[in-house]
Amino acid sequence: MWLLSRQAVFGSFIVCLCMLGIGLIQFPKLQKLLDSQQVTSLEILEKDVKAENIRLNFLKIMPSFGYDNLIADWVYLNFLQYFGDDDVRARTGYSLSPEYFEVIIERDPRFLEVYLSLSTSTSLYAAMPERTINLIEKGLKSLSPQVEDKAYYVWRYKAIDELLFLGDSQAARKSFLMAAKWASQYSDEESKYVAATALRTAEFLSHNPNSKYAQIATWGMILGNQVDKYTRQRAINAIEVLGGKIVTTPEGTQKIIFPPKD
Repeated sequence: MWLLSRQAVFGSFIVCLCMLGIGLIQFPKLQKLLDSQQVTSLEILEKDVKAENIRLNFLKIMPSFGYDNLIADWVYLNFLQYFGDDDVRARTGYSLSPEYFEVIIERDPRFLEVYLSLSTSTSLYAAMPERTINLIEKGLKSLSPQVEDKAYYVWRYKAIDELLFLGDSQAARKSFLMAAKWASQYSDEESKYVAATALRTAEFLSHNPNSKYAQIATWGMILGNQVDKYTRQRAINAIEVLGGKIVTTPEGTQKIIFPPKD
């Protein structure tokens, strides 16, 4: 028993030491990435991105000694800093977004909050919806309605990417049906709403694979999330291009008006 306890303590020490070492090694470079006030050449910023990619690749294979959740949380905090640095991202892009999420989902696939960030940052900003779908599919292998509450949202994020960014209406229809199936296993109002909207969107696609109604409804799902201004405006623009309108009700809420014909 004493030996096992000693091994656990030693394992924890090694994990913390590795994470601290990585952090200290990368700290000067990470500061350059995150300090938007510092004027840095594009060449240096690109070297910093490469260094960060090397760090993430190491985290993919680093032994966790049972601390996978801790590593996932830490990497997600790193991602939020990376994604939130608008000035640097405008110069170097968002290519590391899926690399962060590959580490997170491999370590903690039940970390439901990360899937929305994955979809937004990787599909919308980095323009890599295929990577998003692959990572979501990997995570879904560890999820079920019995394992995690509201895991049906992951199917809905998958459907959104398949329909809006891959143009694969049949794959999206199947994912919406799975979202409806999982959500219908709960009795709360939020789950009932998700089940109903997912099922209705799937029905639109079954009658018309190119359904404008389905696309408008799906962009509306994006608007229903807590998204940044860029994503919100892109969703509104897409809805208007498809013939829909966003109106404000007397109660102060926003509502989508669908076009007369699909």
